[in-house]
Amino acid sequence: MPTSPLHACFMAVIQCIPTGQVMSYGAVARMAGMLRHSRHVGVALRNLAEGVDVPWWRVVNSAGQISPRGLDGHDDLQRVLLEAEGVRFDENGRINMKHFGWYP
Repeated sequence: MPTSPLHACFMAVIQCIPTGQVMSYGAVARMAGMLRHSRHVGVALRNLAEGVDVPWWRVVNSAGQISPRGLDGHDDLQRVLLEAEGVRFDENGRINMKHFGWYP
């Protein structure tokens, strides 16, 4: 369950990201009508309750990379989930946002 109405807006946007595509934190914030609130998108995802059906792995940073989270293993899991959906990474761990980015 989102912790605030703002977080609920972000989750609604993230729910719409199609399989095999990604959005940046900033793009999620913009689509939710909250320009320049990309950090809040990260907070919303960090506070996501276990078992909530939101495709969190489809949100990456503006460089098309998985944002490091430390030693919890979610970085590796995010890459595995994205690759399973057909998203490809270059040799520097970046996603081609022109190809895999979703910009409705």
